[in-house]
Amino acid sequence: MNSIELFAGAGGLGIGLHLAGFQPSRVIEWNSYCCDTIRENQHRGVETVKQWPLTEGDVRLIDFSSYEGKVDLVSGGPPCQPFSVGGRHKAHNDTRDMFPQAIRAVREIRPRAFIFENVKGLTRTTFRNYFEYIKLQLEHPEILPKREEDWADHLSRLEQHHTSGSRQGLNYRVITQVLNAADYGVPQKRERVFFVGFREDTGITWHFPHGTHSRDALIWDMLHGHYWERHEVPKRHRTVPRHAKISRDRPSTQAWRTVRDALTGLPDPVKNPMEASQIANHRFQPGARSYAGHTGSPIDEPAKTLKAGVHGVPGGENMLLRPNGYIRYFTVRESARLQTFPDDFLFHGSWTETMRQLGNAVPVDLARFVGQSVAQHLRSA
Repeated sequence: MNSIELFAGAGGLGIGLHLAGFQPSRVIEWNSYCCDTIRENQHRGVETVKQWPLTEGDVRLIDFSSYEGKVDLVSGGPPCQPFSVGGRHKAHNDTRDMFPQAIRAVREIRPRAFIFENVKGLTRTTFRNYFEYIKLQLEHPEILPKREEDWADHLSRLEQHHTSGSRQGLNYRVITQVLNAADYGVPQKRERVFFVGFREDTGITWHFPHGTHSRDALIWDMLHGHYWERHEVPKRHRTVPRHAKISRDRPSTQAWRTVRDALTGLPDPVKNPMEASQIANHRFQPGARSYAGHTGSPIDEPAKTLKAGVHGVPGGENMLLRPNGYIRYFTVRESARLQTFPDDFLFHGSWTETMRQLGNAVPVDLARFVGQSVAQHLRSA
């Protein structure tokens, strides 16, 4: 099945969807560093991206009408700064809000389905009306705003159309949900909101796939010693999260994957710098320090959310924290592991720039998991 990827970034969502069975007809990204990363991996022959038809440019300047009726899936992560906790919270007044372009692409391409994702902050009470506005536009992309009509008045017209029962024109069945990547086997507590829609004439009914991993299963494995034995951790160094309770039977889910799980097989860049230097993007970055609110990610839990930062990488969010209090920055390769990028995928640019790419990315395995479910239903239809 074919797709078009908007706002591709460094490729996390696109790689996951490629692994789920989608082949992009076009991949669009405006950031030159992200495009350099994709091109470098194409030049190296990395399977997941080598055939991507990459366009470096502004999505606002692209006419999608030639793809009408020829595409199974449109996907992308519209820039999220307007809704991010770390952003300026301007939402619809922010010129970086690219949801209107995502909606335009759906209107012009008329794909059988779409997958868009964004930061959890979009679901905050502050943005609730605008969240509903986005969802209704995706459900009825041909109900356009009138000239000089503000978004609140357009929302009212969309609500009236939606409740009228009229199903003429282009309509999608859209559902949204906040997913925690840790619940799907990603070694990172990263919450993102997903918009998934199927064109109404496909007749597809769908729900988000249930999580496969859980904290309870991790605690069970720790308390029974399985986790520690797997990693050959001496008993004196074993710690279990506070207030941990154990059930009689092991939970049916798999255990959350931890930072320790993710870094298995990678040499420590401090203890073994020569060995680490043989691995791409695996160089020690000095200067890590801990302070209030920036204490790093405990090694025996899924990592905290990796962040891109408005002015570089936040001091403590992208750090490894060991039980003895030792902290250091994650290397780029370690961060890529936490985002479940393949080990043969390299990142282009300085440490700060590559960490920005990673902090903005969708975890590959989360995208793959959602994409596989969507692909299965499209094939059935």
